[in-house]
Amino acid sequence: MNSGKVLLGLLAGFTAGTLLGMLFASSNCDTENKNSFWCKDKDEDNTDEKLNDFIEDITEKFADLKKDIIVEQAKAK
Repeated sequence: MNSGKVLLGLLAGFTAGTLLGMLFASSNCDTENKNSFWCKDKDEDNTDEKLNDFIEDITEKFADLKKDIIVEQAKAK
């Protein structure tokens, strides 16, 4: 058998197994598979809040930096 055919067969089997596993995976994350990759994290909302806080902090820092640059340009004239 050609090594290319063996590799293609392994790849096809891996792909089929992955797709079937995703298809038949339990969608109930409260029971046995809490640590599953497909279960949403309970801290998802908390992560969104942290991201929004980070973006607001960066925006404020850029606004302060812009004000400082304008002040320095006014002093230079």
